[in-house]
Amino acid sequence: MNKKIMIVYLGILAAMAPLATDMYLPALPELQAEFGSTTSMTQLTLTMTMMGMALGQIFAGPVSDLRGRKIPLLLGMLIFMASSLVCVFINNIYIFLAARLIQGLAGACGIVIARAIARDMCQGAELTTFYAVLMMVNGLAPILAPVIGGQILLLSTWHGIFATLAGIGMVMAVATLVYRETLPVDKRIKSVGATIRVLPDLMKNKYFMGHCLVQSFIFMSFFCYIGSSSFIFQGIYGVSAQEYSLIFGGIGVGMLLLGPIPAKLAGKVSEASMLCAAMTVQLVGSICLLAAFVAGFSSLWLVILFLCCCFMPISIIGAVSFSLALNGQGRNAGSASALLGFFSMFLGGIMMPAAGFFGTDTGIPMAVIMLTGFVLGMICYWTMIRPAHLED
Repeated sequence: MNKKIMIVYLGILAAMAPLATDMYLPALPELQAEFGSTTSMTQLTLTMTMMGMALGQIFAGPVSDLRGRKIPLLLGMLIFMASSLVCVFINNIYIFLAARLIQGLAGACGIVIARAIARDMCQGAELTTFYAVLMMVNGLAPILAPVIGGQILLLSTWHGIFATLAGIGMVMAVATLVYRETLPVDKRIKSVGATIRVLPDLMKNKYFMGHCLVQSFIFMSFFCYIGSSSFIFQGIYGVSAQEYSLIFGGIGVGMLLLGPIPAKLAGKVSEASMLCAAMTVQLVGSICLLAAFVAGFSSLWLVILFLCCCFMPISIIGAVSFSLALNGQGRNAGSASALLGFFSMFLGGIMMPAAGFFGTDTGIPMAVIMLTGFVLGMICYWTMIRPAHLED
C-alpha cells in the first residue's frame, strides 16, 4: 500500500468505534420500541460495545506487539463481521447485548492496531502530523455514520444497519490481506510475560497516565452525549431520525474542520499548549450548555452551538494527546496504544446509561456529566501533563 491508501485504510480501522455506535444512533428509539426495553437498557447496547472495545484493546495491543499487526487485525475484522450478522437476525435483547460485546472486542483490534501501525511508520513531529491526518479521515465516520444510518432507516429497519456493518467488516478483512506487516520480527516483544509486564510499567509513568486520564474524562463526556443525544433531540425537540442524523453529523463536520490544526501548528506552537487550549474551549462550552438547560433556554440552535464548542476540539485533543503519550514508547507502542484506548472508552462506556437513568425529558443530567468530565480532565492536565512540559 502507498501512504495515501494506508492513511485511508488506517482511518477506517480507527473508525470502527464510531461506525459501530454512531451508525445506529438514529435507530435507538426504534430499537427500544421493538425490544420493549427502557431507555437505560437501550443505551446499554452502546455500553456493551464500548466495554468490548475497551477490554479488547488491552489484549489486542500486546498481542500485536508479540505476533505482529496483520494476523490479529485479520481475525478481529472477521469476528466483527460475524457478530454484526448475529445482531441482524437476533430478536432477544440479552443475546443482542452479548453480540454487541463481541462486536466491540473485535472492533478493538482495528482501533488499537491502526494507531500502532502509525507509530511503526512515524516518529516525533511526523507522527503528530500523521495522527492529525488520520484523525481527519477518522473524523468522517461521525459525520457519515449517522447520516448513512438515517438513510438506511428510510429503506429498512435497524437490522439493515447491522448488515451494513457486517459488510464493512468483510471489506476491511479483505484489505488486511493486502496490508504489508510493519512490525519486523526483530522488533517484537519476545514473550507474553514481557507483554504483560509492560502494562504495569506504563501505569507507573505519571505523564503517560495523565494522558490516559485526560482521554478517559474527555470521552466520558463525549459518550454520555452519544448515548443521550438521540433521545433528547428526538424526544424533547421532536426532530426526525434523519434530522437528528444531520445534526449529529454537522457537529462531526466541525470536528473534521479542526482536524488539520495540529498538523499546521506542529513545530510552531507547543503540543501541550494546543491541548490546553482545546480543553479550555470544551470546558467553557459545557458551562454554557448546563446554564442554558438550567435557565430553560429551549433554542435548538443554541444547544447545538454549545455542543459544537464541547466536541469540535476532540479532533485536536485526540491527535495531540496520542502523539505525546506514544512518543518514546518504541516497541511498546501497541501496548501503550491499548492502554490509552482502554481508558478512553471504559469510563465513557460505563457512563453512557447514566444520563438515561436520571431521565431524558431534560438535558440537565447529560450536561452535568459532560461538565464533570471536562473539569476532571483539566485537573489531570495541570497536575500530570503540564509540569513535565515546564521542565523541558
